Amino acid sequence: MRARQADAEGFVEHDGVKIHYEVHGDGGPTILLLPTWTLVHKRIWKLQLPYLARHFRVVTYDGPGNGRSDRPRTPPAYGQAAQVAYALAVLDATGTDRAVLVALSRAVNWALELAAEQPSRVHGTVAIGASIALTPPSQARAASGGLDDRPAPDLPPSAVPRLGTDPADHWRKYNRRYWHAHHEDFAWFFMGQCFSEPHSTKQVEDGVRWALETTGAVLDVESQADRPDRETLESWCARLTGPVLILHGSADRVVPQARSEALAELTGGELVVIDGGGHIPIARDPVQVNLLVRGFAERFRPPSPARRVWRRWQSGPPRVLYLSSPIGLGHARRDLAIAARLRELRPGVQIDWLTQDPVTRMLAGAGERVHPASRLLANESAHVESESGEHDLHCFEALRRMDEILVANFMVFHDLLTHERYDLVVGDEAWDVDHFLHENPELKRSAYAWLTDFVGFLPMPDGGEREALVAADYNAEMIGHIARYPRLRDRSIFVGDPDDVVDERFGPGLPRIRDWTAEHYDFAGYVTGDATTTDAGAREALRAALGYRDDERVCVVTVGGSGVGGHLLRLVAAAFPEAARRVPGLRMILVAGPRIDPSTVRAPAGLEVLPFVPSLDRHLAACDLAVVQGGLTTCMELTAAGRPFIYVPLRNHFEQQFHVTHRLRRHGAGRRMDYDTLTPDALATAIVEEIGRPVAYRPVPADGAARAAGMLAELF
Repeated sequence: MRARQADAEGFVEHDGVKIHYEVHGDGGPTILLLPTWTLVHKRIWKLQLPYLARHFRVVTYDGPGNGRSDRPRTPPAYGQAAQVAYALAVLDATGTDRAVLVALSRAVNWALELAAEQPSRVHGTVAIGASIALTPPSQARAASGGLDDRPAPDLPPSAVPRLGTDPADHWRKYNRRYWHAHHEDFAWFFMGQCFSEPHSTKQVEDGVRWALETTGAVLDVESQADRPDRETLESWCARLTGPVLILHGSADRVVPQARSEALAELTGGELVVIDGGGHIPIARDPVQVNLLVRGFAERFRPPSPARRVWRRWQSGPPRVLYLSSPIGLGHARRDLAIAARLRELRPGVQIDWLTQDPVTRMLAGAGERVHPASRLLANESAHVESESGEHDLHCFEALRRMDEILVANFMVFHDLLTHERYDLVVGDEAWDVDHFLHENPELKRSAYAWLTDFVGFLPMPDGGEREALVAADYNAEMIGHIARYPRLRDRSIFVGDPDDVVDERFGPGLPRIRDWTAEHYDFAGYVTGDATTTDAGAREALRAALGYRDDERVCVVTVGGSGVGGHLLRLVAAAFPEAARRVPGLRMILVAGPRIDPSTVRAPAGLEVLPFVPSLDRHLAACDLAVVQGGLTTCMELTAAGRPFIYVPLRNHFEQQFHVTHRLRRHGAGRRMDYDTLTPDALATAIVEEIGRPVAYRPVPADGAARAAGMLAELF
């Protein structure tokens, strides 16, 4: 799912070539994000678009040969003159009189000509990883290990097996014949060179996927197009009238840093070297690039009256910004419990919430203050639902594919903290904030506490060697973050006990998860709702308050706060008639939750289907049986209340399949059933066997919220 959809889009034609463009946002000035080499298309700017479009009007387009644009078969269609003409045509088609140009790699050539020859159309230019002929080709090849902006001499297919292990030797793949015969292999090689930074598996995969939307034949034609020489480039640089900002990674393996240094010298532009950065910082260091481009574009915005408030240190109550993950409602239930205890410990504390639907609905019902910036967040729950199948959610891959949403939402957080002061930020599995604060530690502005109920990405067996490698790489990056910046998290709180942590390794050669977590986390114990009780008298009173009769056998079915559980609800509905025939007085209540339309569940006579139920923990504590997914909060609420329950973990959901199952087995709680073998008859039989069954689970202490709040209160 994209973090932002285009406000307008269309095609423009030049010399018979159709070019697809998009327009995002409406604030001035306009930023034109130019395409780069034909190997990729405009989605390479996906981590910039949502943020920049909140502050400016942004236009982007696919260059010829990839994306939704045409794939012409003549070299001039990819040449310098044509590329500049496409940019001008897009500016005209979008009604853009003047723009800030942002160019990556090869596109810097087109930006320089456009800025020099059409100065009235250009405010200024941002050049990133400039692939331009401002250093001798021989020096470029020696410095970069391979790329000199021209394909290498044709390498016969018979020579491919003779390539050695030296990366410089593999630059021989950069030639037209190899592109034809081994296009995908070339894409993997080249993208691997573009991202020299460790832990870049997702960025490489994105690049390869985009590269496979074009062909080696297209690259062959494009490689024969003309490109400007040094003298031409120098003449353009001499005629630039607008400012220039130049970004270059010091570890760029594709284009030597000397080219950007020469560009800065010739234009008088500002050079920002990204220490340790590779060739495509827009993907690997998006936060810094976003902030640099925004700061540059702000120069061309007319000044406007502004009012700011600066608070003295003792002015007003202590302020907490609470980030609660919107993927399900379990985080919100525990966070509300922790917030209530925090208010007891620090009377007068102001708690603002930065989160999304459906959590915002629960918070509004509880009378909490949702920060207005929440409306700017890209919806993570909707993304998760878009990634799901029939009772199937590969949550690790869904998280990886949520990268543009995470960047967009971190930028919302960054802007908020830039203008408002908070004494403490609490992030309950706020993956965006935790990751990008570690990537950009200088942006930390307040005390910061991290909460989670699991540690470690675990690969699903069906994912094979590749998934095991990628999961271990993500774990290694997280471990590296904590090792490099051990005090960035002022508190790391595990919602549970040490033995609730799985006793597995993060990956080959990496620590054991339980040992590492014990070293780096404080343990709050599990955080339960206020209705959780194992006292029989309290439970009877709760049943009466909820309107449940003594002669009823109440079965509550719930699939959490996301829209992933519709298939399980429908399967339970199909099992109801047989279960009702065999269980006297059965009252079954299906809770669709805030993101599933109850009308999508065909309910047999006698089956109740409800929408969102704010006090669901009360119903769980009062029921005779629950049928649920494998979500931790719901399962642990039932465990703490001593209620029998059937849980059906989502397929490919590593947290439910491994982390939650481990914790429930430790407590001796619940009956696990697998969706693949589940039928209405089998489920009806399980309901008959489990409803009202006496249980003897490991006790769940009820002081987790108070313990967590005490840890947070110490940070004021």
